Amino acid sequence: MMSIIVILMRRYIWNILFWSLLILGLMLLSRCESTNIPENSSPKDDSSIEEKVVEEKETFIQGYSQKQFIIDSGIVKENQSLGHILPKYGVNYSTIAVLSDSFKSVFDVKKIYPNDKYYIIKSNDSLKEAIDFLYKKSSTEMVVMHLKDSVNMEILKKPITIELKKSGGKINSSLWKSFIDKGLTPALVNKVANLYAWTIDFFGVQENDFFKIIYEAKYVDGEFIGVGEIKAVLFNHMGNDYYAFDYESPIDKENYYYNEKGQSMKKALLSAPLEYIRISSKFSNSRLHPITKVYKPHHGVDYAAPTGTPVVSTGDGKITFVGRAGGAGKMIKIKHSYGDVETKYLHLSKYAPGIKKGVSVKQGQKIAEVGSTGLSTGPHLDYRIYIDGKAVDPLKLTVPSKDPIPDTLKTKYIKDISEIKNSLDQIAL
Repeated sequence: MMSIIVILMRRYIWNILFWSLLILGLMLLSRCESTNIPENSSPKDDSSIEEKVVEEKETFIQGYSQKQFIIDSGIVKENQSLGHILPKYGVNYSTIAVLSDSFKSVFDVKKIYPNDKYYIIKSNDSLKEAIDFLYKKSSTEMVVMHLKDSVNMEILKKPITIELKKSGGKINSSLWKSFIDKGLTPALVNKVANLYAWTIDFFGVQENDFFKIIYEAKYVDGEFIGVGEIKAVLFNHMGNDYYAFDYESPIDKENYYYNEKGQSMKKALLSAPLEYIRISSKFSNSRLHPITKVYKPHHGVDYAAPTGTPVVSTGDGKITFVGRAGGAGKMIKIKHSYGDVETKYLHLSKYAPGIKKGVSVKQGQKIAEVGSTGLSTGPHLDYRIYIDGKAVDPLKLTVPSKDPIPDTLKTKYIKDISEIKNSLDQIAL
């Protein structure tokens, strides 16, 4: 009996010990887990979890969403036409015929050219049908041909963005090379050369001459398409500053270029009547004639240039003589509209159409071509200027400007250009 009681007591003690240890272990485990929970954390609640969705950025090509359409592009190849391009995308010939015959007033589809870009817009489904055909006619114009439902055609003009750009540099060899080295365009070089045609002979630019310029750059869809107007320019030639500012004339409300004093950049006479290679002979009161070998006055400037080089009138005026004149060969005389000024053009090869005595000509108008008629050793133009009947040196003549800013408005003009002049002066070389 006693042994049974002992056994029962042992089992009772072991049970108590077992459950005590189990409870103790669970308490310790619970405490460890609680220490890993941040102070401000709260129990997880699946309903409070927000799902983050990252939306893919929608991109557009020529205004068409790549999410909504399939967009292909290509380049027109040599001898390709719409009849070669569109059938590849499932467009039938009857649709092509409608585009060709019914919309010539909008765009002649025969006038698509090699190397131009095009886009084909297709439906983003299992059919992948061609919906629109886009032809890049120019940097600013896109021809859109609608191919589905009602066939149609239109030209969309793209907006041009204009930005003001600044540049400056020194002349090391030529104006052309200096501009190109600065990443400027040939078109801008020509604009500057034309602007200073009345002021500077660019064949005579010197090393260390320099320029500063503020001009418009034109962009379409972020792509540079060309230069706009020159807003201000400074050309330093042989230590002298030559400014030019784009400004609205108070007389006719048109924009012209003026220097810092309000004088027009356009002079009564051009600095030279042609684009020449070199000056082969200058103004002189006693020159050894290359043919007669006799010393006699040479009251003109000889510009060497190839036969056929255009010769232009250096100013507005009326032709008083056209014909042969002994050793001068074929010659033209022009009486100009300002002062008592006459110009002569000698040794010409032929006259421009319509040029005859009594005809009025404008500054820069072609009147003839370079030749070697009369007493001449080679193709050149002998250019002469007479004021009040007296010969003057064209290379040393100070020519008045045309239509300057009126004296009563010069103070306002100088104030108006002060900001852009200051900006121009601060451009680094």
